[in-house]
This record gives sequence, structure tokens and C-alpha cells, in this order.
Amino acid sequence: MNRKLKFILMPFCFAGILALVSLAVMSLWNGLLPDILHVGPINYWQAMGIFVLSKILFGFGGPRGGGAPWMRKKRMMEEKFRNMSPEERARFKEQWQDRCRWGKRRGDWMKDFKDPVTQPAYEQKAE
Repeated sequence: MNRKLKFILMPFCFAGILALVSLAVMSLWNGLLPDILHVGPINYWQAMGIFVLSKILFGFGGPRGGGAPWMRKKRMMEEKFRNMSPEERARFKEQWQDRCRWGKRRGDWMKDFKDPVTQPAYEQKAE
């Protein structure tokens, strides 16, 4: 019986929380943003839309690794990096330094693109 009651009450709890949060969003928006950013006030349904949109864009959070997609990817990479041995970390850093050109001076990147066949012709045109 307890399980059925939870199943029945869950939508009402969700709707109540959504209603309260939407009211808070509307109150904060109408109390702060018109004076700060010179935007118009919003109604209740617009506040609910803003709240739902922000949850879609930035994630729902929660104890089981929720949050925005970029936050989940960051946590996955941190966990992967934490489980690497020191040799694997050094190899990983070297690979990314080569990919991102970390530690190279500005002019050094052109050395990678110089072609011995076309380079003399280019130098002749520049002179």
C-alpha cells in the first residue's frame, strides 16, 4: 500500500515543487532584473519556462552524477586521470602538449607546415 501511495503522490509533489520554484523565479526576476538590466517583468508561466529551460541547459544535478553534460565529462576525465599511473600521466601530458602546442613559442608552429618543395618558391616571392 505504501508503494502505491508514493506512486500516486509523486506527480503532485513534483507539480508542487515546480509551482513553488516558478513562483520564486518570477518573484526574483520581477524584483531584481527590471531595475538592474532594464528588462520587463515576467508572468508565472514565463518563469516556469525559464526554470525548465535552465534545467535542460544546465542539468538537474543530484547525488548520482547529474549536472550539465560538460560537468559529467569533466568528472569522467578527472576520474580517469586519477586512476592513471605516473607513467601514463606523463605520456598523456606529452600527447596533449604535442596536440595543443603547449610550451612552444608563437613562431614555432610554422615549422610544422614548412614544405621543402614549396618553401624555396615562397621565400623567393617574399624577397
